Amino acid sequence: MGMRAGAVRRTAVALAVLAMLGAGAAEAKTVRWAASGDPNTMDPHSQNTGTVTMVLQQIYDPLVKRNQDLSIAPGLATEWRQEEPTRWRFLLRQGVTFHEGETLTAEDVVFSLQRALQPTSNFGIFVDTIDRVAAVDERTVDIILKRPDPILPNKLASVFIMSKTWSEKHNATRPQNTRQREEMFTVRNTNGTGAYRLASREPDVRTVLARNDGWWGWSVEGNGGNVTEIVYRPIASDATRIAALLSGEVDFVLDPPLQDLNRLRNASGVKVLEGPEVRTLFIAFDTQRDELLYSDVKGRNPFKDVRVRQALYHAIDIQAIHRTTMRGQSVVTGTLFPEQVNGYVKAEDVRLPHDAARARALLTEAGYPQGFAVTLDCPNNRYINDEQICQNIAAMWSRIGVRTTLKAQPLAPFFAQIQRDDTSVYMLGWGVPTLDALYSFQSLLATRNGEQGDGIWNYGRYSNPRMDALIQRMKSETGEARQAAITEALRLYREDVPHIPLHHQMIPWAMRSNIQIPHMANNQPYFRWAVVN
Repeated sequence: MGMRAGAVRRTAVALAVLAMLGAGAAEAKTVRWAASGDPNTMDPHSQNTGTVTMVLQQIYDPLVKRNQDLSIAPGLATEWRQEEPTRWRFLLRQGVTFHEGETLTAEDVVFSLQRALQPTSNFGIFVDTIDRVAAVDERTVDIILKRPDPILPNKLASVFIMSKTWSEKHNATRPQNTRQREEMFTVRNTNGTGAYRLASREPDVRTVLARNDGWWGWSVEGNGGNVTEIVYRPIASDATRIAALLSGEVDFVLDPPLQDLNRLRNASGVKVLEGPEVRTLFIAFDTQRDELLYSDVKGRNPFKDVRVRQALYHAIDIQAIHRTTMRGQSVVTGTLFPEQVNGYVKAEDVRLPHDAARARALLTEAGYPQGFAVTLDCPNNRYINDEQICQNIAAMWSRIGVRTTLKAQPLAPFFAQIQRDDTSVYMLGWGVPTLDALYSFQSLLATRNGEQGDGIWNYGRYSNPRMDALIQRMKSETGEARQAAITEALRLYREDVPHIPLHHQMIPWAMRSNIQIPHMANNQPYFRWAVVN
């Protein structure tokens, strides 16, 4: 049988790269990279998850990019300005081409932002205020908003730009529907403007990226790395992943297990980089259904009662999880996001104390003196020690009478399940790419009302009119008035317990000692800045 068109294209790209490197093969620098999970799509607007973004940000560019300190800087747009309260103008960089040769124009930007607005997109939170996008000329784009949006450039730093003609050619004018496990061209194929192009893709096995020597950023940034090829391999087993690093089979591990850090720090030829991540882990409840899907309580939903939510909060010994499961590599929290995020208020970062007796009393007050049974949904390869954390929580809840069955599964089926609202209580980890409080409140706590971005990750379907009003204020107000709304929302979050916050992640990266790469607080390795000595 003949080769499929996609395979022919990938083979051609790989051969072209080999030819390009042939004369100077000694200069080729390959990084073999491993982590526990694999991206479940290559579509730039389908899944707003770190596992997908970590690969796609090597391939695609946004209008506004992030510096190493996560501040914003010119990307595909060289400048932007707010012409009117609800109109922003972006001027595009000249001479940018997509990997398959098309020249970037304003029409590609219009198409990409409109694509991110479509119902199958998981990126609505970044474009929710956009009413329409217009091409003024080939290099100028106007974004017309439904209402003023003071953080629009921060949001656009998370929206990748696609080729309109390429997307139309491959019937990919809307994002892949991951909830329905839809198969389309963008699941396995890409065409970005970024520093690396997709050379080959075998889901759950291997993804190979080749340096794009024509990338505009090599000359603009002035601090580019020397990596010519990235070979990404998902290795689910912690022991296998670390053995591969120690043996030299892989060069970079994004998520080394905490129990191996001391061994890695002392290993010859290996180093560990450490720092805080802008990501918070929490437990969320189904507070919407009249009867839970996965519980033995019939005819009512115990999670609608704040006393039950408080009881489960009091039952968790977070310091034990911090000390043993996380080996000190976490920042215990009582709030929605860490201090790096605009809007953080230290006075609202207060936990309910661990108190099993109080937990039992609250269950009795709520009408559950014998407790009840429930299933806790968790990923087992997305966050640091995610399954072990959930095992601990299930045991702690069971000790107060809430008999908890843990369902832990890989990230692809886990996300597909919760995105169908097919859960009663679940763990989620939440990063804040905009570094602003609105992103977390709007995504996680706004009522799912059909508005772009509102409640887009609110799979417990929490709904509180007071919270919604505060979120609306965050969207449009500025200065002290906006901060007052954020502070009040943080207080309501603490009092209403829609979630049980657990901790902010600390993120160690492990690598061969000849690799230099910035350790980023968004847990994203930018290989365009990596140097292999």
